[in-house]
Amino acid sequence: MSSSDCRKDETLEENRIDSGIESCRSLPKVEEPREPSGDFGGLRDKFSVGEERLDSAYGSSSITVESLTEIVGDCTLSSTGEQAQISELSEQEENLLTTITEDGDTILHLAIIHEEKFIAQQLIQIFPKDVLDIQNNLYQSPLHLATYLNLSEVVKALLDKGASLELQDQDGNTALHVACQHGQTECVTEMIKEVSPSKLAPVLETQNWRGLTCLHLAALNRQHHIMKLLTKKEVDLNIQEGTSGKTALHLAVELHDSTAVRLLLSRGANVDAAMFNGCTALHLAVGRQDATIANLLCQSGADTMLRNMEDETALDLADGNDDILALFPFDDIQISGRSVIGVKF
Repeated sequence: MSSSDCRKDETLEENRIDSGIESCRSLPKVEEPREPSGDFGGLRDKFSVGEERLDSAYGSSSITVESLTEIVGDCTLSSTGEQAQISELSEQEENLLTTITEDGDTILHLAIIHEEKFIAQQLIQIFPKDVLDIQNNLYQSPLHLATYLNLSEVVKALLDKGASLELQDQDGNTALHVACQHGQTECVTEMIKEVSPSKLAPVLETQNWRGLTCLHLAALNRQHHIMKLLTKKEVDLNIQEGTSGKTALHLAVELHDSTAVRLLLSRGANVDAAMFNGCTALHLAVGRQDATIANLLCQSGADTMLRNMEDETALDLADGNDDILALFPFDDIQISGRSVIGVKF
């Protein structure tokens, strides 16, 4: 990357997911289509494509609240408080509950899409755990959809029943990625509150198809409270995104987000972490003429003499900005435009 690349704003464009339900079909296929995860022990074979199209769009008029209620009907919890199991249902009830639409949605997906929280919670109690992790044609699990719609009660019910946090949708996002991107704080809290850091680590380290982890998405979307929640779960503050090696600190600097910069530095982020091209956060701050953030980084011990792959220090990118030059000691001692500080003769 040239010095001009360091100077320009190269913030990753936030390729937002459309409501979490409609397809982002312009994205390239990263992997071969995969079967829904989980061993369904023959139950998956009972699912059939419905005759009527019931698509996973907010505007779908193919199913109504009344029909959802009728379908669930007598299949809710028994008066003794015991959970009804699929094997105990009548053949007609089983057929209704084990139908998958041509979009890959189960009745639980549809109840969540229509924001029928009570019905969804009843179905969660009825369905075996493995059925809760069925992914539709967009690889969205019920947990993904409940998170997109910020149905925190449904998210809690799914997690209490054992729904997986590790499933990725067609964009490579786990449900936690979705919550961090869209600022669903209550959903994030439900997902991480009772999970040990060691068990949560694989999810926090997962990159979506754009190379972004949950922390990167929280930083890109200025979700400061969510960033604080993640740091309490020992998230790796220095994890690099997969395209250019930026850490959350680099992303915060690119956004001129001094609040996030302070937060990350106070939690122990490496101030001198380098991108794949060798640029540190200080290179980016100086290149963007952001004296305030450059000052924060220097106060946190940023090494002013580190060079990127273009053999440039942050001082080389100051471009005559007096506020930034004042941060560097002996900045007037130069030979052929290069600082002599740290130069070996």
